[in-house]
Amino acid sequence: MTVEIHTLSNGFRVVTEHMPGLKSASLGIWVGAGGRHERPEQNGIAHFLEHMAFKGTKKRNALEIAEAIEDVGGYINAYTSREMTAYYVRVLENDVTLAMDVISDIVLNSVFDPAEVEIERGVILQEIGQSLDTPDDVIFDWLQEVSYPDQPIGRTILGPEERVRSFTRADLQAFVKEQYRPEQMVLSAAGAVDHDELVKLAEAAFGHMDRGVSTVLLPALYQGGEHRVVKDLEQAHFALAFETASYRDDEIYTAQVFSLALGGGMSSRLFQEVREKRGLCYTIYAQAGAYADTGSLTIYAGTSGADVADLSTLCIDELRRAAGDMNEAEVNRARVQMKAGMLMGLESPSSRCERLARMVMIWGRVPGLDEVVAKIDAVDRAGVAEYGARLCASGVPSLALYGPVADAPEVGVLADRLAA
Repeated sequence: MTVEIHTLSNGFRVVTEHMPGLKSASLGIWVGAGGRHERPEQNGIAHFLEHMAFKGTKKRNALEIAEAIEDVGGYINAYTSREMTAYYVRVLENDVTLAMDVISDIVLNSVFDPAEVEIERGVILQEIGQSLDTPDDVIFDWLQEVSYPDQPIGRTILGPEERVRSFTRADLQAFVKEQYRPEQMVLSAAGAVDHDELVKLAEAAFGHMDRGVSTVLLPALYQGGEHRVVKDLEQAHFALAFETASYRDDEIYTAQVFSLALGGGMSSRLFQEVREKRGLCYTIYAQAGAYADTGSLTIYAGTSGADVADLSTLCIDELRRAAGDMNEAEVNRARVQMKAGMLMGLESPSSRCERLARMVMIWGRVPGLDEVVAKIDAVDRAGVAEYGARLCASGVPSLALYGPVADAPEVGVLADRLAA
């Protein structure tokens, strides 16, 4: 399998990986425009725009967009994150040209019909309502908000209801003009694909676009804090976060190894101590995620209102204990989990396609798997111990609580316990 990258004269990039033996292909357009690129009055518009891409173009209505892909047995979808928006398809190898035509059409030629804007506004308002009714979903929005208050990176991707109600066709067009520039776009494809053919298709579809003015993102400023909503629910939802490395910092590998050993599986410390030995919850995990200039180590659990205080302090105690006595076997197990998860995930063209796009967006290149594996293997017990010690000594936590959580300790109490 060979990764090939080509950059058009206007900065638009094409990255492909041919996977021998496959009869299908995944391809999509990744745009460096997400929640972080919105001004306060635009909060939620990147996600609104993603929805509108499927509502009609200059040559296809909404039904025709769906039928074009589904008539050949394909799949089309999109998502918006805080740093990018993606539009992607999966089709059989003979339908790659069709897929490219459809995906470029919805990205470049959406008409934003006012009637469709109103229909989709209702859909998104329903999505917001659904999110608010899903505690283990909305709690992470609150956690992000208290981690990065009054900043684009801290705002919800869906946007607040009042903003969504106010967006117009002109607002959507303005965001496209500001953010959908060729140098911020990547066409990524993996599977049964031909690089040279996709370059030709990209040149025809995107080569006419003019470069724009580079967007300067506001640097993320982690602050920490607490958001608590007491409500009569069956479960008390607990989410705790600490700032950690960005994805451009090799320490992210240490953070991920630490988080896996702490709460990444059934053998992890949190699972064994909090669920298996104490029976305080059904779901508990830890994970490390990253952005361009920051990251977070997060612990989540759901428990009863009667047990939320014990669970909160126990999570802090396990975090502190892990920083002090994590052994070589645990570190090795976490390294193996990371490598296996990455390599198993990349057996599908969709996962390969996603990785290619992300790597080009981040690095301008696609690091080889051997390079990534070497960085994971470079994480040792001493480095994990040092990372954990720094987290406990200087980590300012963010805390989000939802449900019967009146008895849960305040974030300051947990911070003091961690540093004790």
